[in-house]
Amino acid sequence: MVQRMLSNSARTTSELRARLQQMTQRGRGLVAGSPALHSGHEALDALLPGGGWPLGALTELLSDQCGIGELELLLPALQALARDGRCLVWIDSPYVPYAPALVQRGLPLERLLWIRTERPQAALWAAEQALRCPAIGAVLNWSEHIVDRSLRRLQLAAESGQTLGILHRSAAAAQEPSPAALRLQLQPLTDGLEVQIKKSRGGRAGVRLRVPLRLPALRACGLSDALAVHPAAGAAA
Repeated sequence: MVQRMLSNSARTTSELRARLQQMTQRGRGLVAGSPALHSGHEALDALLPGGGWPLGALTELLSDQCGIGELELLLPALQALARDGRCLVWIDSPYVPYAPALVQRGLPLERLLWIRTERPQAALWAAEQALRCPAIGAVLNWSEHIVDRSLRRLQLAAESGQTLGILHRSAAAAQEPSPAALRLQLQPLTDGLEVQIKKSRGGRAGVRLRVPLRLPALRACGLSDALAVHPAAGAAA
């Protein structure tokens, strides 16, 4: 169903490299992005330098739970990038992306590149290559065990491609240093998320805010976040 999804079992590393190189060639005509991309949440934009997600930089979303609405938080920005013809790369997401929900929420499957890896080094390599590719608008990475040196390589790659780099990390990672421009700690609420700004380069750290999201209907039918969870995968998790 999802023609552009990749896995290690189906494609080799060399094929993935060729794929990313092809996307780079197609993306050279894209207009350079602005320093920030509106998040679609006015209260959050008001607290962020540039008024949105920082482009050409890493953003860390810190939480010990997945499927609490973190993709809903990113959805307006991802939709905008897809409308502009940019591709969206997901690396080692905890669940199989649910294709019908992606299409329904304005994320066409032809703009999605889904990568599954078996080793942390492979995930970091894929993230670095994708962040450097001008055809790619956002790279979402769920890889664990990222050391400081790897974070700096990813930050440099994001600067090179002017890409939105999103790292999903555990809450404990907030105690570790990071070159990320923005670090947000997320806590689930009945109608959205509590967002605490742990670090904001040139902005306001320590502030908490409530971000309402379209989650009640999803939770009522047993899905934490329909953008991330395929029903069968979620039931087995």
